[in-house]
Amino acid sequence: MRGWTRGVLVWTAVRIGKGAGPHDVPHKQRPGDILNISNSIVEKAADATAKVTPISVVRRVRGLSDRAIAWLFIAPAIVLLLAINIFPLIWAIYLSFTNYRANRPNAAVEGVGLRNYERVLTDPDIWQAMQTTAHFVFWTIVLQTVIGFTLAYLIDRKFRGHAFWTTIILIPMMLSPAVVGNFWRFLYEPQIGLFAYAVSWLTGIATSDIRMLGDVSLAPWAIIIVDTWMWTPYVMLICLAGLRSIPDYIYEAAEVDRASPWRQFWSITVPMALPFIMLAVLFRGIENFKMFDMVTLLTGGGPGSVTEVASITLKRAAFESWATGRASAFAIVLFVAVFGLANIYVRALNKVKQR
Repeated sequence: MRGWTRGVLVWTAVRIGKGAGPHDVPHKQRPGDILNISNSIVEKAADATAKVTPISVVRRVRGLSDRAIAWLFIAPAIVLLLAINIFPLIWAIYLSFTNYRANRPNAAVEGVGLRNYERVLTDPDIWQAMQTTAHFVFWTIVLQTVIGFTLAYLIDRKFRGHAFWTTIILIPMMLSPAVVGNFWRFLYEPQIGLFAYAVSWLTGIATSDIRMLGDVSLAPWAIIIVDTWMWTPYVMLICLAGLRSIPDYIYEAAEVDRASPWRQFWSITVPMALPFIMLAVLFRGIENFKMFDMVTLLTGGGPGSVTEVASITLKRAAFESWATGRASAFAIVLFVAVFGLANIYVRALNKVKQR
């Protein structure tokens, strides 16, 4: 029965192929040979589509250039991008000049001019949050760049098992920030956390005195350690790509000139990998400037407000105080600051690449 059913299906497919293709071309199909049948069906569908297409549409499509057709295909994506990114930005700019409150949607919206920006720029709490953010960004970038480039340089030596260790190093980057935050919060527990026991074993300090998340002086460094642990592999990958892009013949020429390994490192490796290092610094600087989830999971801005970065201050102004207009002004100030600094940095990066 199975063989008979298969024969009927093959015979039907052959008949469809003969009916779909040109009449003057013989179709000698064998079981399993479906390429010509598929092509015939596609050609028949294309001919049928062409016949039912209005002449006006055909003329318009034929008159379009390749560039116009490309824009026709990417136009939906551009419209979606504008709707998701550009419109909220314009709406936030509008709200920053008003007294709008999200918890009072039916209240009258009045323009307040630059009053929200004045309050933001003269608020000492906001400047304290900006200072905390700058401290966080600086030290995370320094540590991640130094450790990441060192790991990339070691892995680029291609020692035995380097692929395995590369995979192990990349594991923290693959984890969710929520998982990393809860994991390190458990490690930082003074009574049962492994971090406290390790520090106590090295220094002799009692575990009950090691309060990484509760101490005013240690809490900022606790967040820096976690972010460095999680995102150093990202910097390592970018630096490794830069090291792998350096041609071998440059090192061979340096060896002919009897340049020492130390001289090769500072005269060849660092200058040629510098654009990649600067690119990693740019990406991590932008991401760390708007850090929110890790700080919220670990300390929530505490103890007190020593770890309250700018994003947490913005969140509290928008969703706790419901000062939507002032929060929008603060968001615009942050956007302008990041955009301006990134623009200056990109210009410096381009100059380095042109050397």
